[in-house]
Amino acid sequence: MQDHQLTFIELALARDALRFGRFTLKSGRESPYFFNAGLFSDGEAAAVLGRCYAAALVASGVEFDMLFGPAYKGIPLVTATAIALADRHGRSVPFAFNRKEAKDHGEGGSIVGSPLRGRVVIVDDVITAGTAVRESVELIRAAGAQPVAVTLALDRQERGQGALSAVQEVESTYGLRCVSIITLADLIEALSRPTDGRSRVSEEQLTSLRAYRDRFGVG
Repeated sequence: MQDHQLTFIELALARDALRFGRFTLKSGRESPYFFNAGLFSDGEAAAVLGRCYAAALVASGVEFDMLFGPAYKGIPLVTATAIALADRHGRSVPFAFNRKEAKDHGEGGSIVGSPLRGRVVIVDDVITAGTAVRESVELIRAAGAQPVAVTLALDRQERGQGALSAVQEVESTYGLRCVSIITLADLIEALSRPTDGRSRVSEEQLTSLRAYRDRFGVG
């Protein structure tokens, strides 16, 4: 486990962005955990989260020229990541995001920020149906730029409607590299290790996570 992964898990637990229990997902599955990036909703959390995204992206070795955040959750994520890349990694990278509805006055258009050009990394929280990624890829390609990767907070590593996970479907459909701060396997590994002599979750919760991975997991 890398430092930025452990930092992310601690932050997610501290902000209740990562919770354990019984949650019914949009797919109808009952999950023993739930992740909500919208709860990283204060300045400190945004700063730490941006550093985690930036560290994961740099560690991946992906070559890129700019960042793109799909509206709406991707907007603060791409901003925090760009700040962290400049502050912690010495890279001042341009970024942009989209409006849900194109503006017909002022500067107009649906893209805010730097013009889309070169190799673009999409910054998002999770991939479920892949709709945000598809729309982002279409916008980026329409501008003449090249989408090369998607950076995520969490890869749930579970099957979609077929044999592949949502992340694997995006990789195979669009030819993108998916870079995650953590995967479900990383989460289980980290939670299995006591911190300062205490466990972050109960043994029952860990057992439920492992059982869910065994039943629905891929890779």
